[in-house]
Amino acid sequence: MDEVNRSVVVEFVFLGLTDSWEIQLLLFLFSSLVYVASILGNLLILLTVIFDHHLHSPMYFLLANLSFIDLGFCSIAAPKMICDLFRNPKVISFGGCVAQIFFSHALGGVEMVLLIAMAFDRYVAICKPLHYLTIMNPRMCILLLLLAWITGVTHSGVQMAFVVDLPFCGPNVLDSFFCDLPQFIKLACTDTYRLQFMVTANSGFISLACFCVLMISYIFILVTVQKHSSGISSKALSTLAAHITVVLLFFCPLIFFYIWPHPISHLDKFLAIFDAIVTPFLNPVIYTFRNKEMKVGMRKIKLYNSINMNYSYSFL
Repeated sequence: MDEVNRSVVVEFVFLGLTDSWEIQLLLFLFSSLVYVASILGNLLILLTVIFDHHLHSPMYFLLANLSFIDLGFCSIAAPKMICDLFRNPKVISFGGCVAQIFFSHALGGVEMVLLIAMAFDRYVAICKPLHYLTIMNPRMCILLLLLAWITGVTHSGVQMAFVVDLPFCGPNVLDSFFCDLPQFIKLACTDTYRLQFMVTANSGFISLACFCVLMISYIFILVTVQKHSSGISSKALSTLAAHITVVLLFFCPLIFFYIWPHPISHLDKFLAIFDAIVTPFLNPVIYTFRNKEMKVGMRKIKLYNSINMNYSYSFL
């Protein structure tokens, strides 16, 4: 009985994105540039918030943590995908596949809760401005961050507990460029219909529920903003527009993956690339493009580095 249930698959093979050499070259250039830009952009936001004391506020504390999560999230699948574009066969070890699934769901869960926390922060700032610093105190910020990590890790850990001991004794080909839970479960040598339904419903329900909560929250905030003066409304609307855009970019691909009843391979792969690489790149762009405080902070970092470099050269 133990011999039957023991997994014999030690690695999985990715079919990748395309067999066309020209498209592979284009994807390599595009993915490499966007991945490097994602790393640099999110790292710049993180360092700017850390070193500029004017940005030591709840909103930027949450934004810095979002950038930290995006640094990890874009590094789960993108580097291997870029390396695998010209590699054949494209393989990943069993442990590596499990690790990709765990971290993608864990960091995805953390980001969901962080986005809700950022919506709550904007609600308090706009709807209860006199009590903002009292409600969003350092203790509250730490609690929200801990809640995000506990939720993400628990969500991913519970799902992995159901699938990590599944028997894999035959098929090992994944029609993708990274390991994801639905396709991983389908390769098990046992009836996994109920498990597939549970995992898909769980992730889909959580994504859809969080998305609805966020949209309702932002609609409520927008209604409240209309009652304020035009000056406050303009600044608030600019911030809210950035938040709503990030929410749409993050949740729409996830909801499509888990809610859409008829998977479309090419569209799924396109959305997977968008979610894994492009979204972490767009987050820093969207949050800083119209944020004057972040722009000022980044100029200070740049000026500080320039002064240090000039001082180093003069010393040499």
